Amino acid sequence: MKKIIAIALAVMCVMSLVACGAKTAEYKLGMGVALNTDSSKENNAQVDATVAAVVLDKDGKIVMCRIDVAQNKMDITGGAVDAAKTFETKMELGSRYGMEGKVDNDGNGVMKEWDAQAKAFEAYVVGKTAAEIKGMELQEANGHKIAVDKALLDAGCSMQITDFIDAVVKACEDKFAVTFEAAEGFKLGVAAKSTAAESTAATADADGSAKMYTDFGAAVVDADGKILAALNDATQPKIAFTTAGAIVSADYKGTKRELGSAYGMEGKVDNDGNGVMKEWDAQSAAFSAFVVGKTAAQVRGLELQEANGHKIAVDKALLDAGCSMQITGMMAAIAQACDYAR
Repeated sequence: MKKIIAIALAVMCVMSLVACGAKTAEYKLGMGVALNTDSSKENNAQVDATVAAVVLDKDGKIVMCRIDVAQNKMDITGGAVDAAKTFETKMELGSRYGMEGKVDNDGNGVMKEWDAQAKAFEAYVVGKTAAEIKGMELQEANGHKIAVDKALLDAGCSMQITDFIDAVVKACEDKFAVTFEAAEGFKLGVAAKSTAAESTAATADADGSAKMYTDFGAAVVDADGKILAALNDATQPKIAFTTAGAIVSADYKGTKRELGSAYGMEGKVDNDGNGVMKEWDAQSAAFSAFVVGKTAAQVRGLELQEANGHKIAVDKALLDAGCSMQITGMMAAIAQACDYAR
């Protein structure tokens, strides 16, 4: 009997030690987007949107960072558009992006593909704060602003990093950031899903509009693929052009979260008829909170209903939380972010 009790006590001690070893800590998930249309030119409408997701510790230091770029291009020759055009991000293109072996801005002989250079930057910023990222020293090389720090250059990242810096700093300073508790072993993913469906061709009476809209998602997942924290955002840049394919203007004022009340949804849209009509950023936050605890498959499988021409949630909990807008883009982006978590 004494032997059995001794064994039981030993097992309890071991379990106690294991439990102690799995202590959780509090973290913060933030996301930032840096977008420009500077590469648009005659016959080509282009949007370059760099998205960064970061996990910060209690001291504001980066624990994890993930970066991608939605580089969306549309041929507008003759004022035409391809509203059915599909897009892949630079990370998704991988070796097909075509940078490897071609660009050596610092002259050290290391010429990695874009995805490898981006991952080198992700690793480089771990342990740093927003202030340290913002203060990174840069140098001019072949018309690009690249790092000065030899450690980053030797790791293979010698491409322009100004948008990386902007997006990461925005992510660190994200006012919509969410906190979560987790033990070690969680993963972070980021995704961008773009569409050109609302683009219109130019006519003799009106300029065309290249509307390459993008939904962004960031997700922290545990070892079982369940979401511990999530964020989403969206951009709606509009590039106007003539029947000759000449760029007239580019309109972009910020992401939907950044626009806040200026987006203009509050009090105007009540798709489910429950009287709750929140602004886009508040509805976005409600959706991000709603998916916590779910897997990518469960997010993709959310039941939808048609309302005023929009695909909205069926789940009353989400509707009552104020999210009655179309959620298909958010669903796709967050589910993809879960899939890409590493």
